[in-house]
Amino acid sequence: MSYKKVYLKAGKEESLKRFHPWIFSGAISHIDGEPDEGEVVEVYTSKKDFIAEGHFQIGSIAVRVLSFKQEEVNLDFWKQKLQIAYDMRKSIGVAAHPTNNTYRLVHGEGDNLPGLIIDVYAATAVMQAHSAGMHMDRMEIAQALSEVMGESIKNIYYKSETTLPFKADLFPENGFLKGGSSDNIAQEYGLKFHVDWLKGQKTGFFVDQRENRSLLERYAKDRSVLNMFCYTGGFSFYAMRGGAKLVHSVDSSAKAVDLTNKNVELNFPNDSRHTSYAEDAFKYLDRMGDQYDLIVLDPPAFAKHKDALRNALQGYRKLNAKAFEKIKPGGILFTFSCSQVVTKDNFRTAVFTAAAMSGRSVRILHQLTQPADHPVNIYHPEGEYLKGLVLYVE
Repeated sequence: MSYKKVYLKAGKEESLKRFHPWIFSGAISHIDGEPDEGEVVEVYTSKKDFIAEGHFQIGSIAVRVLSFKQEEVNLDFWKQKLQIAYDMRKSIGVAAHPTNNTYRLVHGEGDNLPGLIIDVYAATAVMQAHSAGMHMDRMEIAQALSEVMGESIKNIYYKSETTLPFKADLFPENGFLKGGSSDNIAQEYGLKFHVDWLKGQKTGFFVDQRENRSLLERYAKDRSVLNMFCYTGGFSFYAMRGGAKLVHSVDSSAKAVDLTNKNVELNFPNDSRHTSYAEDAFKYLDRMGDQYDLIVLDPPAFAKHKDALRNALQGYRKLNAKAFEKIKPGGILFTFSCSQVVTKDNFRTAVFTAAAMSGRSVRILHQLTQPADHPVNIYHPEGEYLKGLVLYVE
């Protein structure tokens, strides 16, 4: 095992002593040799003490840490890491659940595997690389995944065409690394849905809203529900099972609306309570009346990076202000932000400002976050990306 060595500038090992998994390019003093993108390198302090090893990449995050001890990154390494992740999901009751076969098995830094996402949908695992290193190691990771999961996973689909840094010239191609089944129906707490891992966003479904959808179901009885930015209709079919009297799903993408209709049909065939609209969110909110007393606002990330933060917060303010203006008295608003650069405080302030603009009395019922199968590494608080509020509007 002879990995190339990266040496840090004096004092730059402090964050690594606190087990933070990223090493920025500005912290590096020099490198022995020229590692390729995605290669495993060893990291040493300025005093030449070993401190970590990880995947090397050109860019502001130069090394993503895989281990804080010297060990070979091979099939056994991946198997051990995946086994730990799987055991955790079993111990919290998410994996091997009688009515749920959908969960996140690997959540990047939250599972000490920075740059790797694996979502499980019934017998298919969808694997996504966000770093050159995970892309380079994909075949070995897929092999390890097969060995750890055994018969429960029959297909492994690799979906990284849009998630890898394009400058790295990696030319990833989406496709099956194992199996090839087109059976794409999975189950979440007894409700069925189609997963579009071929063309869908993320890995084909937003697994991270599972517990929040389940919470919405408890509030839906006899309410008129608007599911804005519905994507695959998750909140809509939970609302219907919860006894909503009508559910309207809205998304600007006709393809998303099509998928929502299919998913609603799977669970509630020919149910006249549901209607969907392919329309811009702000246009719909402008023209709608005050017929809704439960509104879900789950927009795509308004800000992907820090430069877009100001505009994003303006977007959240505008969106929530419309909902406060139109929701019926005694209505409940589920509102979310999934942008990592928008902090909990940022988001809350945007929603508070919107509430104040409406002049209505608003109370917080729940503060929501991502579920337990999307864990936040305590040493990497940046991993907490999903923020939500459930509000009661008088």
